[in-house]
Amino acid sequence: MRYLLIDRILEWKAHDHIKGVKNVAMTEDFLEFHFPKNPVMPGVLLIEAFAQLTGWLEAVSSDFKNWFLISKVRQCKFYGFALPGDQVELEVRRLPESTPHQKVYSAVGRVGDKKKVAIEYEGETISFEEIEDMGEQRRFFKVLTREL
Repeated sequence: MRYLLIDRILEWKAHDHIKGVKNVAMTEDFLEFHFPKNPVMPGVLLIEAFAQLTGWLEAVSSDFKNWFLISKVRQCKFYGFALPGDQVELEVRRLPESTPHQKVYSAVGRVGDKKKVAIEYEGETISFEEIEDMGEQRRFFKVLTREL
Protein backbone atom coordinates (compact mmCIF):
# COMPACT_ATOMS: atom_id res chain seq x y z
CA MET A 1 0.00 0.00 0.00
CA ARG A 2 1.24 3.47 -0.82
CA TYR A 3 0.09 6.65 0.86
CA LEU A 4 0.23 9.82 -1.20
CA LEU A 5 -0.14 12.46 1.48
CA ILE A 6 0.14 15.69 -0.50
CA ASP A 7 -3.08 16.72 -2.20
CA ARG A 8 -1.90 20.00 -3.64
CA ILE A 9 1.24 22.11 -3.88
CA LEU A 10 0.47 25.80 -3.43
CA GLU A 11 3.86 27.40 -4.04
CA TRP A 12 7.56 26.74 -4.05
CA LYS A 13 10.89 28.44 -4.51
CA ALA A 14 13.67 26.11 -5.63
CA HIS A 15 16.28 25.32 -2.94
CA ASP A 16 14.30 27.36 -0.37
CA HIS A 17 10.71 26.47 0.54
CA ILE A 18 7.49 24.75 -0.51
CA LYS A 19 3.88 24.91 0.68
CA GLY A 20 1.27 22.22 0.24
CA VAL A 21 -2.02 20.84 1.51
CA LYS A 22 -3.11 17.54 3.01
CA ASN A 23 -6.89 17.07 3.13
CA VAL A 24 -7.88 14.68 5.90
CA ALA A 25 -10.84 12.66 4.58
CA MET A 26 -13.03 10.48 6.78
CA THR A 27 -12.70 7.73 4.15
CA GLU A 28 -8.94 7.27 4.68
CA ASP A 29 -8.38 3.75 5.92
CA PHE A 30 -5.92 4.70 8.67
CA LEU A 31 -8.68 6.60 10.50
CA GLU A 32 -10.72 3.43 11.08
CA PHE A 33 -8.38 2.25 13.85
CA HIS A 34 -6.73 5.52 14.89
CA PHE A 35 -8.73 5.75 17.07
CA PRO A 36 -12.01 3.78 17.02
CA LYS A 37 -14.91 6.24 17.39
CA ASN A 38 -12.42 9.12 17.75
CA PRO A 39 -10.56 9.40 14.41
CA VAL A 40 -7.41 11.53 14.25
CA MET A 41 -4.66 11.58 11.64
CA PRO A 42 -1.63 9.75 13.03
CA GLY A 43 1.25 12.08 13.83
CA VAL A 44 3.73 9.83 12.03
CA LEU A 45 1.71 10.30 8.80
CA LEU A 46 1.97 14.07 9.21
CA ILE A 47 5.74 13.61 9.44
CA GLU A 48 5.57 11.48 6.28
CA ALA A 49 3.56 14.25 4.57
CA PHE A 50 6.39 16.68 5.36
CA ALA A 51 8.93 14.20 3.98
CA GLN A 52 6.90 13.81 0.76
CA LEU A 53 6.53 17.58 0.36
CA THR A 54 10.28 17.95 0.91
CA GLY A 55 10.79 15.30 -1.76
CA TRP A 56 8.85 17.46 -4.21
CA LEU A 57 11.00 20.47 -3.30
CA GLU A 58 14.17 18.47 -3.96
CA ALA A 59 12.70 17.13 -7.21
CA VAL A 60 11.73 20.51 -8.62
CA SER A 61 15.01 22.06 -7.38
CA SER A 62 17.07 19.43 -9.23
CA ASP A 63 15.07 19.23 -12.46
CA PHE A 64 13.57 15.97 -11.17
CA LYS A 65 16.92 14.27 -10.67
CA ASN A 66 16.79 13.96 -6.84
CA TRP A 67 14.33 12.93 -4.16
CA PHE A 68 14.58 13.49 -0.39
CA LEU A 69 14.72 10.71 2.20
CA ILE A 70 14.31 11.66 5.85
CA SER A 71 16.92 10.11 8.15
CA LYS A 72 16.50 11.93 11.45
CA VAL A 73 13.83 13.94 13.25
CA ARG A 74 15.70 16.47 15.36
CA GLN A 75 12.59 17.65 17.17
CA CYS A 76 8.86 17.47 16.72
CA LYS A 77 6.06 19.07 18.73
CA PHE A 78 2.36 18.45 18.32
CA TYR A 79 -0.10 21.15 19.37
CA GLY A 80 -3.39 19.43 18.53
CA PHE A 81 -4.98 16.85 16.28
CA ALA A 82 -5.72 16.87 12.57
CA LEU A 83 -9.28 15.58 12.28
CA PRO A 84 -11.45 14.34 9.42
CA GLY A 85 -12.54 17.32 7.33
CA ASP A 86 -9.44 19.35 8.20
CA GLN A 87 -7.20 20.83 5.56
CA VAL A 88 -3.65 20.79 6.91
CA GLU A 89 -1.47 23.47 5.35
CA LEU A 90 2.15 22.34 5.33
CA GLU A 91 5.11 24.67 4.95
CA VAL A 92 8.69 23.42 4.60
CA ARG A 93 11.84 25.59 4.65
CA ARG A 94 15.40 24.53 3.98
CA LEU A 95 17.71 25.66 6.77
CA PRO A 96 21.03 27.42 6.02
CA GLU A 97 23.03 24.68 7.71
CA SER A 98 22.14 22.31 4.85
CA THR A 99 25.01 20.91 2.82
CA PRO A 100 24.97 19.13 -0.54
CA HIS A 101 25.13 15.78 1.29
CA GLN A 102 22.95 16.52 4.34
CA LYS A 103 19.78 18.58 3.95
CA VAL A 104 18.12 20.17 7.01
CA TYR A 105 14.55 21.49 7.10
CA SER A 106 12.04 23.04 9.45
CA ALA A 107 8.33 22.74 8.86
CA VAL A 108 4.99 23.77 10.32
CA GLY A 109 1.53 22.29 9.82
CA ARG A 110 -1.55 24.41 10.45
CA VAL A 111 -5.29 23.97 10.27
CA GLY A 112 -6.65 27.45 9.68
CA ASP A 113 -4.72 29.73 11.98
CA LYS A 114 -3.97 26.98 14.54
CA LYS A 115 -0.54 25.38 14.58
CA LYS A 116 -0.86 21.58 14.82
CA VAL A 117 2.75 20.45 14.40
CA ALA A 118 6.26 21.92 14.18
CA ILE A 119 9.22 19.79 13.18
CA GLU A 120 12.91 20.01 12.33
CA TYR A 121 14.47 17.12 10.43
CA GLU A 122 17.34 16.12 8.20
CA GLY A 123 18.07 13.65 5.46
CA GLU A 124 19.80 12.99 2.18
CA THR A 125 18.89 12.97 -1.46
CA ILE A 126 18.88 9.98 -3.77
CA SER A 127 18.57 9.69 -7.52
CA PHE A 128 14.88 10.04 -8.39
CA GLU A 129 15.15 7.57 -11.26
CA GLU A 130 16.15 4.83 -8.79
CA ILE A 131 12.64 4.88 -7.30
CA GLU A 132 10.27 6.40 -9.86
CA ASP A 133 9.74 7.05 -13.54
CA MET A 134 10.82 10.70 -13.87
CA GLY A 135 8.44 11.48 -16.73
CA GLU A 136 5.44 10.26 -14.76
CA GLN A 137 6.54 12.22 -11.70
CA ARG A 138 6.95 15.44 -13.71
CA ARG A 139 3.39 14.93 -14.93
CA PHE A 140 2.16 14.23 -11.39
CA PHE A 141 3.90 17.39 -10.13
CA LYS A 142 1.94 19.36 -12.74
CA VAL A 143 -1.27 17.84 -11.41
CA LEU A 144 -0.34 18.74 -7.82
CA THR A 145 0.52 22.30 -8.83
CA ARG A 146 -2.41 22.64 -11.27
CA GLU A 147 -0.03 23.40 -14.17
CA LEU A 148 -1.90 21.23 -16.71
